[in-house]
Amino acid sequence: MTIEKLLRELGAACATYQDKTLRNLTSQRIQCDEIWSFIGAKQKNVTPEVRDRNPDAGDIWTWTAIDADTKLVISCFVGNRDASAAMEFLRDVASRVANRVQLTTDGHKPYLSAVDYAFGTEIDYAMLVKYYGAAPEGERRYSPAICTGCEKKEVVGSPDPKHISTSYVERQNLTMRMQMRRFTRLTNAFSKKLSMHEASIALHFMHYNFCQIHGTLRVTPAMAAGVADTAWSVEQIIGLLDN
Repeated sequence: MTIEKLLRELGAACATYQDKTLRNLTSQRIQCDEIWSFIGAKQKNVTPEVRDRNPDAGDIWTWTAIDADTKLVISCFVGNRDASAAMEFLRDVASRVANRVQLTTDGHKPYLSAVDYAFGTEIDYAMLVKYYGAAPEGERRYSPAICTGCEKKEVVGSPDPKHISTSYVERQNLTMRMQMRRFTRLTNAFSKKLSMHEASIALHFMHYNFCQIHGTLRVTPAMAAGVADTAWSVEQIIGLLDN
């Protein structure tokens, strides 16, 4: 319980710090995506008895927005994968940028109304819609469906076709699954409590944005975005508890 209390409090401190610091960003190109996980049990296994023991049990999604140039994760939101979650997430994204941006998402339909709600016409927005075939025979349980093609759809403004991409945010999904054990598939390491799930995500992005030297940029994403002068140490992150 001591470790759990530390993680919860430090996660809250990281979330608060990033909420205050990642403002008035001059991002030019942003990519958004959602990544699936679950709390306690997968949605199909949530019985009334499971729900009584854990009201948060079931599927959970983490929405992320990454700056394609600095690789800074400027916003994340934990919730469902519906229209209200999309609106809440993109409202937060819009509040963090100081200028018109080019935004790319996948073809998830709630993005359409959410972008209009958060940005109106003050954005250059496009969808990268991917088409999938069936998984290889005998591998349906473990293998993702095969991408058979994709289509770039300009939605609002004049997005540059060369930068209609979700490659960076999809790579960030892999980073999350590799660096946060609770996102690893086919294990018993999944989150048991929503509060701990949110705390772990906040701590992960604090370390990723402020501590981890990006292999291509040779600085941290926060340094590349001009919101930090040097790479942080783990001790500095822990020091947020004293603030």
